[in-house]
Amino acid sequence: MQSSTAPQDVLFEGPGHTCLTGEGGCPIRDVLDRIGDQWTLLILAALEPETLRFNVLLRRIGDVSKQMLSRTLRRLEEDGFVERTVYPDVPPRVEYRLTELGRSFLEPMRGLIRWADEHQPQVEAARAAYRARG
Repeated sequence: MQSSTAPQDVLFEGPGHTCLTGEGGCPIRDVLDRIGDQWTLLILAALEPETLRFNVLLRRIGDVSKQMLSRTLRRLEEDGFVERTVYPDVPPRVEYRLTELGRSFLEPMRGLIRWADEHQPQVEAARAAYRARG
């Protein structure tokens, strides 16, 4: 039986693709290394509706440390997802907002969130079954 998957639906073009072998520059690995951590998606979601100051963002996320929030924001700024604005107030006021690139990521991010919401019970059941096997 032939596969109904069209070539444009294939994630990687063949078993030797650099994303599968780890050789060469793989855009998927590069991007996922940055956005795949536990804090990035939460930060992007928190910044979606509005520009936020650091401490407000810290409170919105809740269980992230100041150091981890700062480190993740720097990486997101470096990658062009977030823009940081420093105002010359005393003490200095720093605000963060999504860039156009950051906003463009929201749609695929929503898909991932929907998938996680829909499949979390199945994942939990699989984990419980795995633990029960010992």
